[in-house]
Amino acid sequence: MKILRTIAEVRAAVRAARAEGETVGLVPTMGAFHEGHLSLMRAAREQHDLVVVSLFVNPTQFAANEDLSTYPRDEGRDSALAEGEGVDILFAPTPSEIYPDGFATTIHVAGITEVLDGASRGAHHFDGVATVVTKLFGIVTPDVAYFGQKDAQQVLVVRRVVRDLDLDVRIEACPIVRELDGLAMSSRNVYLDADARVQASALNRSLDAAEAVFASGKSDGESIRAAADRVLADASIDVEYLELRDAETLQPVDAVERDALLLVAARVGAARLIDNHLLRGVAS
Repeated sequence: MKILRTIAEVRAAVRAARAEGETVGLVPTMGAFHEGHLSLMRAAREQHDLVVVSLFVNPTQFAANEDLSTYPRDEGRDSALAEGEGVDILFAPTPSEIYPDGFATTIHVAGITEVLDGASRGAHHFDGVATVVTKLFGIVTPDVAYFGQKDAQQVLVVRRVVRDLDLDVRIEACPIVRELDGLAMSSRNVYLDADARVQASALNRSLDAAEAVFASGKSDGESIRAAADRVLADASIDVEYLELRDAETLQPVDAVERDALLLVAARVGAARLIDNHLLRGVAS
């Protein structure tokens, strides 16, 4: 595996692969790899000749009061894990390589970025995501880029960027990878102490409870959210949001007729955690 630091190096490597007729898969990450990241690398490895993983803690998607300075970083560990999954290139640029002096362009996706995490974290968050992902697509020119479904809103934002800007890349959203107790794997889980770690498992249990209500035949949003609310309240979790939204538009829905996402975000101990379940609508 090669660790490359510059855009020029990555472009040269991709050009060489393309000259041999090879396909290219990209896994964009901010590092602190866990099994969720590794599952994306495996999916890319199974489908492509050249696998590129980007490792870049993107400063433009963090607000001043967020955890940019403390976000977990361990390039040595990450590079070993990536190499173990058969990754060909680990692209680990500096912030100045991605955002050189005078950088003045931002990608903004209207509508779906103003709600949920966009409302909680601010408009800058998805602007930063959309901008850095667009840059990575331009640098790596992948055939397919792999993202985790845990960040469901992010996946929709990236899909919209690709559609609206006619980018020649397919977006593949891979299933959420969970701990044995159901907690969605996240780099921020390392912030949880022992008590918070137990408490955090209630996020997925709340979504399981809501999904059980839906499976029993109740499709109204009030019943679905109430089931989740009870589990969260029993665990003394104060949520930022618990929302039932259309799975494509993120518009609020009163009942599950088409596919819908039940999404939750909450502060648990020192961590801000998100999770979601897809509820399959009968009209989808």
